[in-house]
Amino acid sequence: MSAGMQDFVILTGIILKSEPIGEYDRRVVMLTKERGKISAFARGARRPGNRLMAPTSLFSFGRFRLYEGRSSYNMSEAEILNYFEDLRSDFTGAYYGMYFLELCDYYTRENNDETGMLKLLYQSLRALISDSFEDRLVRCIFELKAVMLNGEFPGISGSDGLSESAAYTVTYIMDMPSEKVFSFNVKPQILDELRAFCRKICSRTFDRNFKSLEILENLE
Repeated sequence: MSAGMQDFVILTGIILKSEPIGEYDRRVVMLTKERGKISAFARGARRPGNRLMAPTSLFSFGRFRLYEGRSSYNMSEAEILNYFEDLRSDFTGAYYGMYFLELCDYYTRENNDETGMLKLLYQSLRALISDSFEDRLVRCIFELKAVMLNGEFPGISGSDGLSESAAYTVTYIMDMPSEKVFSFNVKPQILDELRAFCRKICSRTFDRNFKSLEILENLE
């Protein structure tokens, strides 16, 4: 075995992107706790019965064993802790989830400490598959926390036109850690205010369009 083949790492993360390469391989983009966003190749992952077929699907969260090649990672094994299978059978929920993946891909970088974004993504996907929360509220929380974690949240001003209850809700979202923020619901009128506020924040912050969001906007 070559020296490069021995340089194994075990990373905890989630699959953000998965695309076919060649006849049987896959290239994935992963958000990891230890090394931020990375790309990896999974050889033979598209062959029927291959052990990497399911682990290289979108939303798969777990521990991945990879070795470092000269210019990329190569996946050898995976222990998946959560496939988020319920999203695969929920058309609307799946597009919310894919939007969250796209936004994480947009925001995160290799070798950055992306622990906060990974926690937010994981908890947001859990909230999407729960019957306890409105998907549109989960989206608002995810967007606001993502902007905040990346240091781009401008705060609340009088020109935002938020009611006292809506402003309190935004402050609560900002102050609570991702593990605890999905613990409430709001009245329809407050949700409408939050959605309008998020649209304004996101239009100021993001300099690109997200494919999944274009579809999602027609579903909401």
